[in-house]
Amino acid sequence: MQLQAITTTPAAVGSAISDEEAGALARTTVNLFKAWNLTDFEACVLLGGISARTWARWKEGAVGRIDRDLRTRMAHLMGIHKGLRYLFTEPARGYAWIRKPNATFGGQSALELMLRGDISDLAAMREWLDAERGAW
Repeated sequence: MQLQAITTTPAAVGSAISDEEAGALARTTVNLFKAWNLTDFEACVLLGGISARTWARWKEGAVGRIDRDLRTRMAHLMGIHKGLRYLFTEPARGYAWIRKPNATFGGQSALELMLRGDISDLAAMREWLDAERGAW
């Protein structure tokens, strides 16, 4: 028996977040953090420790270069937002949920877990919300 050649499928072209998309993510993140009622300190931690000055510029609409880590963090934050919008039909409940103590998280809030600062904390929260709503 002779083995047949396998046709390979090339990796998706353009799967990385473009500069234009990163700028849009940054603007959307500013709006999301307003809805979540985050302090400037909390925002900077969730964004991987960006400086308060950089965050202030973002809020003014001046977004500079955004590295890969920050792009990934914002993508996770948008995934978290999306998960909450699926779980709560009333947006305000989802925005408030991130600060409420949760027995599943040992009495901590989702925000407390995310504020540990690691990108893996954002990924884990996104995965938990996806599982909670039944997504794959």
